[in-house]
Amino acid sequence: MAVAVYGFGPAFGLPDVSPFAVKAMLLLAMAGLSFERRQGDPRRAPKGKLPFIDDDGTTVADTTFIRFHIEDKYRIDLDRGLSQPERATAWAFERMLEEQFYFALVHSRRMDDASFDRGPRRVFEAVPAPLRPLVARLVRRKIRQQLEAQGMGRHTPPQIIALARRALDALSAQLGAKPFLMGEQPCGADAGIAAQLISAACPYFDNELTALARSYPNLLAYSDRMAAKYLPL
Repeated sequence: MAVAVYGFGPAFGLPDVSPFAVKAMLLLAMAGLSFERRQGDPRRAPKGKLPFIDDDGTTVADTTFIRFHIEDKYRIDLDRGLSQPERATAWAFERMLEEQFYFALVHSRRMDDASFDRGPRRVFEAVPAPLRPLVARLVRRKIRQQLEAQGMGRHTPPQIIALARRALDALSAQLGAKPFLMGEQPCGADAGIAAQLISAACPYFDNELTALARSYPNLLAYSDRMAAKYLPL
């Protein structure tokens, strides 16, 4: 039986609008497990957010715990071949992309008016037309509050881009000419990192962060490599 991945669904040329749903798909594919994509509802999700998976009746939310579940149940070590220092390095780079860079990505898509109108605003097309502007405004206000609480929303746009650039500079230096983050074979962190890059480099959006993400040839080739290997169309 295939594992069900509950996400937001594909859009803008992406396998899913959430990089974390893409990460869940990558983790499953890297583990050699078949999966099917299903439309999820954050209001009914175990932790109030997507993605989550249903693995033969076992529900697991949050991609870190999805990885733990895959490794524990199927006796797979996604970091096999790595030394303890290498595992630590991979974990640190994954956290950098998911705990800092991701919020720069959210800001670029949700707080930039042109990007919001081009992409996220389309989510509200299912809302009755008279209510659509109000609902979009309320949701956007909530996201702005979340970004301020996290800290990224307290910075100016140039400062946010500076932080994103610092993260991508570090990642590009670590990757170098290697095919994957830590060498010739992918490790667990490649799923989360590649998912963030796939989303950030999406050419559908035309903003400063997208241009930045697409300006690193080795990172662009890396994310394309991961998508081609594990996310066939």
